[in-house]
Amino acid sequence: MSALPANLPYRIQKIVIAVACGVLASCGSGTGISSIKSINPVNWITPYKVDVVQGNFVSREQVEQLQAGMTREQVKSVLGTPLITSLFHADRWDYVFTLKRQGVDPQSFKYAVFFKGDLLERFSGDAMPSEAEFISTLTNKRALGNVPVLEASEEQLKAAEKPSASKAAAERPAASSGAPAGSSAVVYPPLESPRR
Repeated sequence: MSALPANLPYRIQKIVIAVACGVLASCGSGTGISSIKSINPVNWITPYKVDVVQGNFVSREQVEQLQAGMTREQVKSVLGTPLITSLFHADRWDYVFTLKRQGVDPQSFKYAVFFKGDLLERFSGDAMPSEAEFISTLTNKRALGNVPVLEASEEQLKAAEKPSASKAAAERPAASSGAPAGSSAVVYPPLESPRR
């Protein structure tokens, strides 16, 4: 009879854990469990997703500056460097812009310009938003609440002055006697040792 390996109990334990995880995972796929999942507070927490901006944004104002007959350099100065240029389509530049934000549907804009030789022949693409329209879509949807008044009124300033003035007058006689009335004097050790 051969001897059993020393790590056999650990292998059995790993197999039992794997089977238990498989059984629990299969229980979660039932339709009756879906209503329980929505109640679970862990499902309410969503991780923060970073805004992803890719490509060149081309505004309506930039598109309105395009005119047939412009050179490639003039088009590049108006629209910027194209995102996509192809060896197979040397006379076409594509401008693509995508924006993915948490809680908002992804936005995608495409615009293409076509050249004949070195001159702009035609251009077409999506209806581009103006810069102001696009910036308004980037606003944060989180409400910050009411902003408190940051300036005190004359009445508030006078009310704040009165207690401090009366308090200062009450402390003057007490300072001459050495300690305020009704309080015991606290003696603290010196911060530095006396020089010898």
